[in-house]
Amino acid sequence: MRKFLTALIVIPLGVILVAFAVANRHFITVSFDPFIANDPSLSVTMPLFLLLILIAALGVFAGGSAVWLGQRRWRRAARRHEAEARAARGELADLRAQMAAARPESQRLPVPSGGGLYGPIGRDKQRATL
Repeated sequence: MRKFLTALIVIPLGVILVAFAVANRHFITVSFDPFIANDPSLSVTMPLFLLLILIAALGVFAGGSAVWLGQRRWRRAARRHEAEARAARGELADLRAQMAAARPESQRLPVPSGGGLYGPIGRDKQRATL
């Protein structure tokens, strides 16, 4: 099911991306020099579709980084709670081991004799057979 959903999303997205690249394949010059517009010293010539895809990828990266940084408080709390739970589990295991060592061997009561299988001993209060 997961492969089907992935194919259902990735294949149409790939077709749209290829169509976009074919429609916007002319070259443009991107200038990083704000002072000299005619002959910029820092410029790159690339296809328009590549520029738009790079800008979209940069936006996804920036958004993901912002969300990741915004959730650091919750990740820190989760790590702290996990450490506390691990310590509590260890302490519980130690306490159970101490209790098992301190507990005397349980004494079993002898089985009462008499009455037989269906006698008064073999039935509970409602007279059901035990």
